[in-house]
Amino acid sequence: MSAYFSLFGVSFLAATLIPFYSEVALVGLLATGHDPWLLWLFASTGNTLGAVVNWVLGRYLLHFEYSRWFPFKISQLHRYQSWYQRFGVWSLLLSWLPAGGDALTFIAGIMKVRLPVFLILVAVGKGLRYALIIALSDQIL
Repeated sequence: MSAYFSLFGVSFLAATLIPFYSEVALVGLLATGHDPWLLWLFASTGNTLGAVVNWVLGRYLLHFEYSRWFPFKISQLHRYQSWYQRFGVWSLLLSWLPAGGDALTFIAGIMKVRLPVFLILVAVGKGLRYALIIALSDQIL
């Protein structure tokens, strides 16, 4: 069971702004005969919860929106948030991308994406990525 929790931890860290790669651990555990469904569950859950850390950091940054150094004007920020809530939220399905995916989850926090919507879209994207990695690993291993 420790292998699954290790994969959870690696996947969690990989979803934060810390550079880490969970795919290597996943494929390695697949190669040693671990249950693919449990690996998918632990990797997907860890990676999704790690993305929540980025979302929280983005939301926390909003506490400083009235500071002089804040990068957006308040009127611009509210306009961007409104637009992002309508159209940009679907970009979270791409949060699994190695380049830019973590930034999308951080931006979602700044843009005040509701947490339930965030969780669903991020979980779907990340779950599909791990399912694809497992399927492809079956062909290779």
